[in-house]
Amino acid sequence: MTHDTIRERVAEAVLEDVGDEIDYLRLVAGADVAAREGDRLLREAVANARHAGQSWDAIGQVLGVSRQAAQQRFRTVEPEDDRRRIKATAFNEMELLEREGRDGNHLVEFGAGYLVVEPSDRQWEHLRVRGRRDPGEGWELVGRWFPFRYYKRPL
Repeated sequence: MTHDTIRERVAEAVLEDVGDEIDYLRLVAGADVAAREGDRLLREAVANARHAGQSWDAIGQVLGVSRQAAQQRFRTVEPEDDRRRIKATAFNEMELLEREGRDGNHLVEFGAGYLVVEPSDRQWEHLRVRGRRDPGEGWELVGRWFPFRYYKRPL
C-alpha cells in the first residue's frame, strides 16, 4: 500500500461520519483518534524495528530526523529499571508530578507527551518555570523543554 493510499483511507475514515454539513467537532474528534492510532502504530513499528536489529540511525533516516532525535522520542525504559514512563501533557504534568512526588518518585527525564520518574526513599517537590527565572537555592535542574525549565528538590 502506498503512502498516498494510506493518507486517502485515513481521510475517508475521519470524514465518514461528517456528512454534507460539516460537524467540525466530530471532525476534530475523528482526526484526534486517527492521530493517536497513528502514533501508537508508529511506536509499535519502531519497537519492532529495534527488536529486529535495526539501528537508531536507520530509523532516524526513515523518519527524517537524527539518530538522537529518534532515540529520545522512541526509546523505552528497560523493564529491570525502576523508572516508570508516564503519559503527560503540558496541562496535567504538574498535577502528575505533585502526586508522584508525594509517593516518593522524582522526575529524571521528560519529553513530548511523557515523564519518567524514579522511586526514592523521600518525597519530592517539582517545579516548572517559564524562561530563565531561577527558582532559588535547593532546586536541582532536571532539564529544559522550550519555553520551560523543570526543577526538583527533596522535601
